Amino acid sequence: MNSNKPYGDKQKQFDIQYLRMAAIWAQNSYCDRRKVGALMVKDRMIISDGYNGTPMGFENVCEDEFGATKPYVLHAEANAITKVAKTNQSSLGSTLYITSSPCMECAKLIIQAGVSRVVFSEKYRNEDGIDLLHRANIETDYLEFE
Repeated sequence: MNSNKPYGDKQKQFDIQYLRMAAIWAQNSYCDRRKVGALMVKDRMIISDGYNGTPMGFENVCEDEFGATKPYVLHAEANAITKVAKTNQSSLGSTLYITSSPCMECAKLIIQAGVSRVVFSEKYRNEDGIDLLHRANIETDYLEFE
């Protein structure tokens, strides 16, 4: 884990289990290029979930005829954040578990949603999103597991 705070074995076990659940949730994605899952957890309860895909009411096809991701495909984090916004739950102080580290656009949403910690199991191609989260004093943990 890449965190400034030491965590006990129990917290690490929870982190691994939530990341595993996010990986299972990612399989719901219709995207061919990459499947990403996210779980939002607060007080050890899952308050939201998401996976990458097209907006509601759109066709479940994420790539165009050339294999490029369509510009309106939502990332897993964005889906989880907007989903919790439609409920009476608050994301303030929650932990977001993601199978891939967030991009810059999702990092902005994470900050605005009041998420206090982000745990991810795979690094995104650039780390601008993680850098922005650090600037906002949001704890990030990269956790590799089998």
